[in-house]
Amino acid sequence: MADEAKSPFSRFVIEIVESTLAEDEELRPRREMVNELESVKNENKKLRDDLHQKDIVIDRYESELKRYRNEVFLSSNFEGIRRYSKELVDILKSGNYVDSYRLLEALNIDPRESEQIQAVSHQLEELEEYEMIKPEGRGWRWIGQLKDFFRTAPSGG
Repeated sequence: MADEAKSPFSRFVIEIVESTLAEDEELRPRREMVNELESVKNENKKLRDDLHQKDIVIDRYESELKRYRNEVFLSSNFEGIRRYSKELVDILKSGNYVDSYRLLEALNIDPRESEQIQAVSHQLEELEEYEMIKPEGRGWRWIGQLKDFFRTAPSGG
């Protein structure tokens, strides 16, 4: 290759080394790169820990929100307007048969959370009374029109 470039071998090697070094402008000592890598690892761990704590807080808030929203369906002497779970209605409106297990899974409800299951059960019972859903075996199918639901739903719940 040096002969093809019409250059002495030593000069050819020096030019290749210099051009390679010029291309890699960030050529830094190994110790500096190791320190930077360690710093990035520490920052990454700190951010993961922070994210984990925030996930825990969000889970608690979501759980509290579910409890609050379900409260109106757990009270037998509730008076006023109850707001049905949009997630529940959307799942049922998908047009497919939805069994209880898939419904709880889609609503992200643990089968051990009896209060949440009871609240969903009350909503399903009322939707069935309004003829918006039809029970089929261990599940339900949406049969109503959403516009009919709001027109027929009594203001007291």
